[in-house]
Amino acid sequence: MKKATKKEILEIHALFIERYSDAVTELEYKNAYELVVAVALSAQCTDKRVNILTPKLFELYPSPKELAVANVDDVKALINSCSFFNNKAKNIIAMAQRVVEVYDGEIPMDEKELMTLGGVGQKTANVVMIEYTGANLMAVDTHVFRVSHRLGLSDDKTALKTEVTLVKKFKNNLHALHQGMVLFGRYVCTAKNPKCDECFLTEFCKTKETFKV
Repeated sequence: MKKATKKEILEIHALFIERYSDAVTELEYKNAYELVVAVALSAQCTDKRVNILTPKLFELYPSPKELAVANVDDVKALINSCSFFNNKAKNIIAMAQRVVEVYDGEIPMDEKELMTLGGVGQKTANVVMIEYTGANLMAVDTHVFRVSHRLGLSDDKTALKTEVTLVKKFKNNLHALHQGMVLFGRYVCTAKNPKCDECFLTEFCKTKETFKV
């Protein structure tokens, strides 16, 4: 695959920022606790599905204090239409327990500390920090991974390696780039039948439809 040149990277950066500078997550939340739960549930599950599940979940467990003492089977029943709901139920309860026990019920707004919470890996921690604090971080989901490869920004085999590459190439405005690449991949540069006629980055595309992840 042909890689994007330095000039192309600068142009792609500018176009994403121009179009998506105000982009935010499509997950619905009211506070940091709800955001962490929503992001954790969204792994390999659509934001639309998560937004259907969370209102009842947050009504019954409005803070880490309530979720920390929840019955795991009750939580599973609430989120059972979400992928991997068994593990996610256990993880969000474990997350709440640690937040209550170690952080006095407040979600820590630090990437490394977030990663000590149940079910919170680097991607989830970065997404939370990007969304809640505007941190200059990159997170790579399937959309960002696909877009990065199609535009010749990365040929890495994993999301974490792709993240390192994008941070190195883009350097700044990473929060807006992340949000923009997610939305661009979700609605324009889709895995199957990408909407090339709606694309504002056609001249930079290296792989067209051949990279479908």
